[in-house]
Amino acid sequence: MTTEAKTVIIEEFGGPEKLKLVTRPVGEPGPGEVRIAHKAAGLNFIDVYQRTGVYQLTLPAALGMEAAGVIEAVGEGVTHLKPGDRAAYASQPPGAYSEARVMPAAQVCPLPDAIGFEEGAALMLKGLTVQYLFRRTTPIAAGDSVLFHAAAGGVGLIACQWARSEGINLIATAGSDEKCQLALDHGAAHAINYRTEDFAKRVREITGGKGVDVVMDSVGKDTFEGSLDSLKPVGMMICFGAASGPVPPLNIMTLAAKGSLKITRPTIFTHIADHVTCQDMARDLFAKATSGAVKVRIDQRFPLADVAEAHRALEARATTGSTILTI
Repeated sequence: MTTEAKTVIIEEFGGPEKLKLVTRPVGEPGPGEVRIAHKAAGLNFIDVYQRTGVYQLTLPAALGMEAAGVIEAVGEGVTHLKPGDRAAYASQPPGAYSEARVMPAAQVCPLPDAIGFEEGAALMLKGLTVQYLFRRTTPIAAGDSVLFHAAAGGVGLIACQWARSEGINLIATAGSDEKCQLALDHGAAHAINYRTEDFAKRVREITGGKGVDVVMDSVGKDTFEGSLDSLKPVGMMICFGAASGPVPPLNIMTLAAKGSLKITRPTIFTHIADHVTCQDMARDLFAKATSGAVKVRIDQRFPLADVAEAHRALEARATTGSTILTI
């Protein structure tokens, strides 16, 4: 039984040097909680937003939003998990960068035996993000076209495979020819190097001047205008991140002028807030993974103690696919 665990925390907002590895007591799960011993944790841009204070946390705060491991104990009322179960999650509150923790059970999901702990840790937040983007945000059917930015990242490579498995034409953007090729290898129908090409102009060429049905944009400020210009009339713009910085205020009449466009800013945590919905989403994701339609690509592994180095690599856009912390 785990009584204390190494845990990554921040005591003030700032750069990767603010990440501290401390030992903290773990405790027993209360009603609706579980204690989970982690085997691996995933690294995501939301962790950077929290570390830097873009997303405010009450300090001191533990970091990390997704992990996989083994359930050690369950609290009163928890029926979907039991001690010894393999499990994975993407969930509030932060704290996944740790050897073990007590946390709310509702968004912790049974992990199929066919999916390894590292794969589970790399799959949850990114994979559930792709699930809500393609299944729950706006209707997308076979034959529809989607523009996906940063397609060689962890979310992007899952999205490329998901789109291919559903007959959706995904146009990828990435920042190098090598990353473009990676997106194509994972199922993108087309790939655009946004450093050497005007992606909105190229999208129009690819679509015969029509534009795409949906844009999925986690880059933010740098791609926002071009994303709107890539949409067909009544198209949907999904802004689900801001890696390049926040989008400036928008004059809503711009959407009218560009073709009665729609725009939304979803978060994964709204979609998974309901226990039953979250578990259903996870089962859908795991079915994609176990069928072979989606394979999570882990290109970087760091020991928990090297978390600052992992953050530096992510912020420098020096990573492809998923990055995990081994525990």
